[in-house]
Amino acid sequence: MQHDAIAERRNNIAPIPFEADAPFLTIIGELPRDLNGTLYRNGPNPQYSSPGAHWFVGDGMLHAFHLENGRASYRNRWVRTPKWLAEHDAGRALFGGFGRKLPDAPADLTDGGVANTNIIFHAGKLLALEEAHLPTEIEPGTLATRGYHNYQGRLAGSFTAHPKIDPITGELVFFGYNAAGPLTSALSYGSIDASGKATRFERFEAPYASMVHDFIVTANHVLFPILPITGSMERAMSGRPPYAWEPDKGAYVGVMKRSGATKDIVWFRTEACYVFHVMNAWEDDNRIVADVMQFEEAPLFPHPDGRPTDPEKSRARHCRWTFDLSGNTDRFQQTYLDDLTGEFPRIDDRRAGLKNRHGWYACANPKLPMFGALSGVVHVDCNGRRLGHYLLPAGDTISEPVFVERSKDATEGDGWLLAVIWRARENRSDLAVFNATDVEAGPVALVQLGHRVPDGFHGNWVGAQ
Repeated sequence: MQHDAIAERRNNIAPIPFEADAPFLTIIGELPRDLNGTLYRNGPNPQYSSPGAHWFVGDGMLHAFHLENGRASYRNRWVRTPKWLAEHDAGRALFGGFGRKLPDAPADLTDGGVANTNIIFHAGKLLALEEAHLPTEIEPGTLATRGYHNYQGRLAGSFTAHPKIDPITGELVFFGYNAAGPLTSALSYGSIDASGKATRFERFEAPYASMVHDFIVTANHVLFPILPITGSMERAMSGRPPYAWEPDKGAYVGVMKRSGATKDIVWFRTEACYVFHVMNAWEDDNRIVADVMQFEEAPLFPHPDGRPTDPEKSRARHCRWTFDLSGNTDRFQQTYLDDLTGEFPRIDDRRAGLKNRHGWYACANPKLPMFGALSGVVHVDCNGRRLGHYLLPAGDTISEPVFVERSKDATEGDGWLLAVIWRARENRSDLAVFNATDVEAGPVALVQLGHRVPDGFHGNWVGAQ
């Protein structure tokens, strides 16, 4: 029983204070021989602790697991943003949360970017992303930071951590919130073609200032969710929460044709809810169907007066949104597909924006008292029905599961699921490799690290070139 108490008391949020290279890692089981490439993961790992700053605004640290011919190696590096470099030189924290400078920070220091949320590969470039700044280019092998990438000067301002890559055209579609400055209601929208050239960049007004973490893209449409984690400069200036849960504002989703103009966005409405992450979306005759992980009330953010939201309602569940484009109603439908608490949904990315038959997400163990800790993985079909469900030993937690196809022409879902697991009792991490369509059987291979990878956000696989 004492072990269980230790597992429940600890968590995996604290940063690790080092960069490391581990060229030969122990493997339990057998790594599939045709799994060749690198899993890149990103997450907050503050170089210096800052008073009152939430852990998830810490400096980005990249973790790279390189798999080749049944062998595995690991490397981690901080993303050397202007903030990281300034604090490294000063030997102390200069920023609090959300880019807020500490009172004793140098006056000319303005960039508090942390590049800590996602890492993607597009048009030959590896990019570390965080939603308040431009992408930061990373050297794939060494993880060295190359600096901001602004697409030949065509882009400025915020850039989402969740751009979407069209699997047919290779086009990358993106947006940014706070596009007219901090805590403003303007959004930007743009696209970058398969060769890496920016082809579109424009701004428009949303119904109110909102934290827009993810958005929805189908073959012919793009949807912008404006949900009531609201931003307020007035609150920020008076020492109250800059971002807060304001359900009275309601929820809006703007629908635009990808070939159309932002002035023609049609706004759909529903009751207050919040979504950090979208699984996928597609068109079905005159409807758009989107699968999301929906909260009844937002977690992590308080009401404007500082009161916390209801923890019972602040859990995400797999939910289907349906939009009728025939013009009969401006309301959209929401249907929960499961009651399981979960987050970090993923698909076989070759089906992005098209109807998918398989999906996966990290789930919480309802029998454990560790509310909110993700401790399993679930495999679902196109209607959210569970096809497989795997739970970790008590106390262990899991990252976002990333799908890797067996080969370019393998059928949808034929491949592996990669996820980083924290082993609470040993206080270290494993990279787990599952057969994607048989997660229930548990990992086919575990790559063992001697240290832990702190809880992070998102990652992606880049196959051997």
